[in-house]
Amino acid sequence: MADLGKVDREFFDEYVYPNLGADREDVTLGPRHGVDFGVIDARGTAIALATDPVFVMPSLGFERAAWFAFHVLLSDVAVSGLSPTHLAIDLNLPPEMAEEDFRTFWETIDREARELDVSIATGHTGRYAGCTYPMVGGGTSLAVGNHEEVVRPDGARPGDRVVVTKGPAIEATGLLAIQFESLMREEVSEGEIEHATDRFYDMSPVRDALTASAAGPVSAMHDATEGGVIGGLFEMARAGGVGLDIETDPIPVAPGVERACEYFDIDPWISISEGTLLLSVAPEGVEEVLEALEAEGIPAEDAGEVVDGSGLTVDGEQRAHPKRDPFWGTFEEFAGKAQQRDANEESEDGGSEDVEGGGMDR
Repeated sequence: MADLGKVDREFFDEYVYPNLGADREDVTLGPRHGVDFGVIDARGTAIALATDPVFVMPSLGFERAAWFAFHVLLSDVAVSGLSPTHLAIDLNLPPEMAEEDFRTFWETIDREARELDVSIATGHTGRYAGCTYPMVGGGTSLAVGNHEEVVRPDGARPGDRVVVTKGPAIEATGLLAIQFESLMREEVSEGEIEHATDRFYDMSPVRDALTASAAGPVSAMHDATEGGVIGGLFEMARAGGVGLDIETDPIPVAPGVERACEYFDIDPWISISEGTLLLSVAPEGVEEVLEALEAEGIPAEDAGEVVDGSGLTVDGEQRAHPKRDPFWGTFEEFAGKAQQRDANEESEDGGSEDVEGGGMDR
């Protein structure tokens, strides 16, 4: 098991996969490591569903924190190609969460759900001792539609082209830059910091997925979360039983990403990138998909090809799954630096300040 973050494939295959309850014929796509969603057949109707933690960082402010939490919950089901329709959400809130903060949080969830025509169908809300940020519950999102419209995670076929939206390290850049902005100011220009913090609202692949799947013959989609672009591409290849041959030069790199990753000393290509969508597309439909994404203001490029075989080749070199995402360790390292800086300032002036990074207590 990984020290932090999602379990690796070996752990999943040994402990999780053999123990999945009843074997039902109506489960047409079940759990697999690195696969974003499952599918149930309900009397001829497809129900795609995905479950994730409710991830809330108060240090972002509760409106931004709620926006991010909501889009994390919807992102995995959106890569099914079906529009999200329903959400079940469990909130196990820390005792210190104030009612006004909850109001802001929940009204933002409601606003985002209405905008995407998603109904919150059921859930649970409570405040409990021992519950701490950022993991304060869980949620299951559903998308209801036709089976033939589902974009399966194992659908990539040799000859398909591979499209990447937004580029690497979107989430790592956005969260780290917002969380540790004052530390960055010691070495990074204001302009670069602004570019990096602007990546926050790129951290949703929902619009990317729905736009692409409506535009052309998309055969597979995957959200580049833990392990980043490299990890996501590796998982896409493994899910489809194919190989991927990728060049990084065409892939867009968003403003602020390179400088932020240099400052935090992380490899952008293996760093968590919620919001970056990886797609395989039949070659005859690539232009239509790219044009549709461009019309929505979503940067995207053709980065390579699905090939016979297995594994991932990047810039001519075989790449394995990174297994450990540098984001988690880096966050804890810089949270420690922020705490030490604040402690030093408090000892110097006798005052006290909020500790930057406190939203990631574990």
